[in-house]
Amino acid sequence: MTTAEQLRAEGEARGEARGEARGKTDMLVQMLSIRFGDLDAQTRDRIAGATPEEVAQWSRRFAEGAASLTDVLA
Repeated sequence: MTTAEQLRAEGEARGEARGEARGKTDMLVQMLSIRFGDLDAQTRDRIAGATPEEVAQWSRRFAEGAASLTDVLA
């Protein structure tokens, strides 16, 4: 593999990882909006800026039946 091919592959892998993370974030926003109503801009920004670990933790809380948005994002 040439250096150019290696760099291209690394760039594609980073792009795929970002896309996957964005998809999970978007799905969380959709699920929260369905259960708790429209999310305000501050909450959307918080979720958009979250780490993948935070998104996973919030998704687990949601799936476990958190009673409120505050409980999910605590």
